[in-house]
Amino acid sequence: MTEALDKAGRKGVVLSKQHLYSGPIFNLLKETIKTPDGLEVERDLIDHGNAVTILAITADDQVVLGSEYRVGRNSETIGLPAGLLNAGEDPLTAAKRELQEETGYLAHDSQIMTTISSSEGFTNEAVSLILTHIDPSERGERHFDHDEYVNTQLVPLTKVVALLKAGKIRSAQGICAVTWYLNFIRKD
Repeated sequence: MTEALDKAGRKGVVLSKQHLYSGPIFNLLKETIKTPDGLEVERDLIDHGNAVTILAITADDQVVLGSEYRVGRNSETIGLPAGLLNAGEDPLTAAKRELQEETGYLAHDSQIMTTISSSEGFTNEAVSLILTHIDPSERGERHFDHDEYVNTQLVPLTKVVALLKAGKIRSAQGICAVTWYLNFIRKD
């Protein structure tokens, strides 16, 4: 079993690439690829910009949650602050910017917990899960994109966990951020 895992990370060779769609958030490509094992395959790829999801927490274990309309669910959903990286922007800078834009809160002592893939079978998007600390008394102006509005509030971490268990938070990135924090970072 270990021998098979040792092969992880080998690259394929893209033999051809056809642009099928270009949009503001992603592009759709059809690629012909020679895989590391020598197969020639055709795959559709959603070429998507990288993103951040932010677990912003206070000293007394309050977490910033928001509700926002999401087209994939055609409804308002509950989640952690998140957003795309701007061109040339690193994940920590993007997290600080996105947190203030969406919530008004100012990020302190931010760190990347890990970086995840949302679905490696058809998209190249990587999402950095960021842990940051906030002081609820420090708040700046919110600056929403022209097509977004986020309702935010502070929620006790115990209630966030209850929302996860109840299936009320369904974003894979949000679930991963909270569980990564609880399993690998939090010390109590």
